[in-house]
Amino acid sequence: MKKVAIIMGSDSDWPVVKAAAQQLKAWDIPFEAHILSAHRTPEQAARFAQAARSEGFGVIIAAAGMAAHLAGVLAGNTTLPVIGIPMRGGAADGLDALLATVQMPSGVPVATVALNGAKNAAVLAAQMLAVTDEALAAKLAATKEDMRAQIAQKDAALQAELAGL
Repeated sequence: MKKVAIIMGSDSDWPVVKAAAQQLKAWDIPFEAHILSAHRTPEQAARFAQAARSEGFGVIIAAAGMAAHLAGVLAGNTTLPVIGIPMRGGAADGLDALLATVQMPSGVPVATVALNGAKNAAVLAAQMLAVTDEALAAKLAATKEDMRAQIAQKDAALQAELAGL
């Protein structure tokens, strides 16, 4: 199975991004997490992205706040899919990060999840890998079925409460 790279612009992103690592681990998807900066370590970030495919990665997740150029720098240096997690914070509370992550130039796409959307980034990465991995696709299908069952239970509890009004 291909690995997933989780790249953060700062260690302050880890408390949010940890949810992606936990979700990948729950599905037994191998991953690595690193701190690389588009602005403070641009050469290292570019080298990582350029070598990612040959190092066994299949998807890169990139989390950054404020100027949020990390996902774009990585996407500009690889042919692997890149998923951006815009991080909340700063003067615009993440809106700047969201716009910087989603508004990429033609030819350099970054799939973008919600502000602080680490878990969804992991789900999207898993779905990308599952295109060619039937065992992983089955795990994803089981997870979706579990979500359906949870909603059905919650609805049944609501209906029971409503009946007692």
